[in-house]
Amino acid sequence: MNDKIYVFLAPGFEDIEMLGAVDVFRRAGLPVQTVSITDSLWVESSHYVNIEADLMFEDINPDDAALLYLPGGMPGAANLKAHEGLAGLIQQHYEAGRPLAAICAAPMVYGQMGLLQGLQATCYPGFENKLTGANPTGELVVCDGQFFLGKGPAAVLPLAYTIVAHFCGEEKAQAISQAMLFPELF
Repeated sequence: MNDKIYVFLAPGFEDIEMLGAVDVFRRAGLPVQTVSITDSLWVESSHYVNIEADLMFEDINPDDAALLYLPGGMPGAANLKAHEGLAGLIQQHYEAGRPLAAICAAPMVYGQMGLLQGLQATCYPGFENKLTGANPTGELVVCDGQFFLGKGPAAVLPLAYTIVAHFCGEEKAQAISQAMLFPELF
């Protein structure tokens, strides 16, 4: 896979939902880059951990995006939603039929853009009303249409393995999950 997975960092992102996904993607050999939507490569998480992103938002190539991944956390998800450039990129990616992923509070970004209409979805409890037109299931991981969604921090590994299975096959995802001592996936 030559295209990249872009993982977007906004102030207040949930640490494990970003780092866990990036870890699994890199174990799978997927080209993943973390992207700051701030004016600095350094972004502070919801638990006050400063992480240096790989690149700035303005330096990404939208045509190289295989998947856009939004970690949750508050106010991280709200900060992602407020970024106009990211909203435009999401819309472009959606219209091209490419996959989109989000976890915890971040599915609200897609929901409030109206992209989840008529689809099964999941999010952190209490954010269901922000999934406009979606059918919230409460499941840990939900895949419908071009969306990969996770309920919250406990969903980060199953969600990441599901994304790896999409790009690399179930056998590769299973091998990584077993090496990480995760229970049976499929």
